[in-house]
Amino acid sequence: MTNSSTEGAIRVERPSKTLRELALEKVRDAIFSGHFRPGDRLVERDLCMQLGVSRTIVREVLRHLESEGLVSNPANKGPIVARLDLDEARQIYEIRGALEGMAARLCAEKRDPAIVAELEKALADIRHAYDDNDMAQVLSHTTRFYETLFTRIDRHVAWSVVKLMMVRINHLRSMTIKTERRSVEGPAQMQRIVDAIRAGDGVAAERAAAEHVQRAASIAEAVLREQVASAG
Repeated sequence: MTNSSTEGAIRVERPSKTLRELALEKVRDAIFSGHFRPGDRLVERDLCMQLGVSRTIVREVLRHLESEGLVSNPANKGPIVARLDLDEARQIYEIRGALEGMAARLCAEKRDPAIVAELEKALADIRHAYDDNDMAQVLSHTTRFYETLFTRIDRHVAWSVVKLMMVRINHLRSMTIKTERRSVEGPAQMQRIVDAIRAGDGVAAERAAAEHVQRAASIAEAVLREQVASAG
């Protein structure tokens, strides 16, 4: 007769993430951090050695990143880190401005202190991440801030639309958050969104959200133009 407690003690737990998922996160983070820059070649053999995984996994990772728009595969060149398209970036910020403005206004109109508390916590974590110069955590906590903004007013469809663009949003955001004074200006702009929501002022909340996105769009456009000039 098998002892059930013994079975439980020796059971092999399935890892929460597969090797492919871990490799995908590593390469994506390397692109976001600037370790791999726009136009850099992504050589399968080198990635296998750097990641310690098989060529099959590397190829799957590169295909996935291509579907996300982070990698391009020009003929006769092989995979490279994709260059962000200025027109596409403008469209992403236009969509963000419309949806985030709406969400901020509805949060304000709901007048729920719990929403304010969650947003304040996410914003405090963003500031701490900036203080620690941990840009990966800045991205993570910023995503949580906006997830709260949408899901606490039951706008899950709108949040799903945003999530479809999240990799591209974070690619752009990974550039803007590292620019001069963004560690101060960004949280200050987000604080104005939270303050308007706390006051129940939907118009001010929508305006603050839109202004935050517009400022990020201006910074992103400047960075992208500089990249194009450097590449030329």
